[in-house]
Amino acid sequence: MNKVIRNLWICLALAFLYAPILILAFYSFTSATMIGTVREFSLENYKTLFTTPELMDMILGTLLLAIGVALLSTILGTVGAIGSFYSHKRVRGAIEMSNQIPVVNADVVTGFSVCILMIVIFHIRKDTFIPLVIGQTALCVPFVYLSVIPRLKKMDQSLYDAAMDLGCTQGKAILRVTIPQIVPGITSGFMTAITLSLDDYFIATYTKPATFDTISTYVVNATKGSQTSIKTALWALSTIIFVVVVLFVIGMNRIGAKKEVEK
Repeated sequence: MNKVIRNLWICLALAFLYAPILILAFYSFTSATMIGTVREFSLENYKTLFTTPELMDMILGTLLLAIGVALLSTILGTVGAIGSFYSHKRVRGAIEMSNQIPVVNADVVTGFSVCILMIVIFHIRKDTFIPLVIGQTALCVPFVYLSVIPRLKKMDQSLYDAAMDLGCTQGKAILRVTIPQIVPGITSGFMTAITLSLDDYFIATYTKPATFDTISTYVVNATKGSQTSIKTALWALSTIIFVVVVLFVIGMNRIGAKKEVEK
């Protein structure tokens, strides 16, 4: 009976998480203009998505922003994690504590703070994209740090010590010994940064140029408008993002399992 209850609870939790996404995906393949009205099968939403210049420009701009922010955040987060790991205990504790603040801090506070710092104090205009990139980088770096630190703690420290004993400088030992061992953590941090950038709404709202929209800001604005075809095309976009994420997770799990078998 306990096993049945446990399995039922797991099914309910999964249904709560994924049922809304699956319903949205189902309606993206219909000609319905609102959820709840079932009509005939149609690919019109996907056609609108890929043939509307406004939507394609928004998607391309968001992806380029996410990749750029993820690269910058991965570099800063990885360097910070390595520096923290090889620092003294007190310094490491201070860095870890300061890294937790942006993680638990509300995004709206971070976005508003970056807006004041960049635009009001430093007089950097929004149309330069600098406030937007800095704001999202400040959001993503702590999560990259949290992805890399566990890998540093799990790696074989004796290899680094052996490299130092054999004449490597500290920089060479880190590049040739430490970094290859923490590549999975760096990759995970990079993908997390991309996800956070794509998902961010509050920081982008405060810091983006007036003529630029990310997927999050565009979706919010589109739901307030009256263009039904655009709204339903966003159902298709949501479905594509979900499918890509699922395929990526399955692929990463397969690669991880294959490496474990090889070991």
